Amino acid sequence: MKYKKIAKCIKVIVCITSPCLVMANDLAIDDNVSSEKYFNEKQYDKAFPLLENEAIKGIKPSIYRLAYLYQNGLGVKVDYQKSAFWFQQAASEYSYTLVMDTKAEIAKKSFLESLNAQMNPATNKEGNAYILRTMDTNTPETSKLFDAISGGDFFGLHPYETNFLLPFGYSTHKYPYIASDTPANINTSSDAYYEKNLEAEFQISLTKMLTYNLFGWNEYINFAYTQKVWWQIYGDSAPFRETNYSPEIFIGVPTSGAINAATGLKLAKFGFIHESNGQDGYRSRSWNRLYLTGTWQWDELFLSTRAWYKMPESKKYDGYYEGSVNPATGELEPNYPGDDNPDIQNYLGYGDIKVKYLYDRHEIGALFRYNFGAGGLNRGAIDAHWSHPFLNSENTFWYAKIFSGYGESLIDYDRSVTKAVFGFSFSRDLF
Repeated sequence: MKYKKIAKCIKVIVCITSPCLVMANDLAIDDNVSSEKYFNEKQYDKAFPLLENEAIKGIKPSIYRLAYLYQNGLGVKVDYQKSAFWFQQAASEYSYTLVMDTKAEIAKKSFLESLNAQMNPATNKEGNAYILRTMDTNTPETSKLFDAISGGDFFGLHPYETNFLLPFGYSTHKYPYIASDTPANINTSSDAYYEKNLEAEFQISLTKMLTYNLFGWNEYINFAYTQKVWWQIYGDSAPFRETNYSPEIFIGVPTSGAINAATGLKLAKFGFIHESNGQDGYRSRSWNRLYLTGTWQWDELFLSTRAWYKMPESKKYDGYYEGSVNPATGELEPNYPGDDNPDIQNYLGYGDIKVKYLYDRHEIGALFRYNFGAGGLNRGAIDAHWSHPFLNSENTFWYAKIFSGYGESLIDYDRSVTKAVFGFSFSRDLF
């Protein structure tokens, strides 16, 4: 009899509380809606607890908004660590991003205020998420790659171009040796060549975001550095045959939704790049360029087109490039100032095209250059590559490439090279 009374009481409690639970659920739904309302009305103290609850549930807009509040101290104390965490969680969700300050709102701030807002880690996370928002992630491979691009946290550094170590590279011909103090056309003996056709290559390439949305265009300004080395590791003294250094600064502007939908154009990029081999005398090579790049994506196919302008430099004395003495002094002057390679565009042209395609876990790509008959001859190059994850690794890949044409390295810009290389890469780049 006692248990029947208890059961009856439980039924009464359930009947009474059920409507309350339904009402509470309805209120939760209303709260989900009102969090956006509070946020847009800048009632951040009211929006914060609602957004925090929604972010834990994985609601995408709320994740961005909560990170934004932590970043700027709106409705809660500034906490860059929490802000970076939530932006990182949001970075893998590309279908939504929070509405940024308008140009008018940014214009109200002083430039120093805007610049100071760039100097925290959360802004970089936010920028990476926004930059990649238009990219399609229809396959696991593209999603993983975008996560890797946006989620790096090593001093804010991210892979830029492909980072690789290729121990086995075979060229169809041996490479000539150019002495710093002797013009190349004087080197006629057989010992003026490196002893091996076989050599190794490696490349280190990193980028660092400096600012994001500083001018209100959702633009980002990055510094990048790439270093590539050709290593005669199989020779007796194993010298570095050539090293190319490429510091670079650029601004990238994601396109509007209308342009993206109509053309597939995701990003426009304008930058300055210096490239040199750090040598002196007759071995010295360098040039400075301004460039404009457009990046397109159609599903798993990516296309980047780049046009550049070589910044002019003064020429050296008459006869320098032919190995003659300086008419003014009657002596060879290997370190005479001026343009080391005034005819480089006759071989490397005025731009390049990159194509990459993701198929399952494979990446297949190629770079194309052509000089359109500059200098009286048609010259070009193709650099084709393939990569595939090594075993089940997320960040190590088998990597193979074939290069044929001019400009494999700066020291060989005016010499045609055909070469096959094989080894490992430790990142992938798409643009």
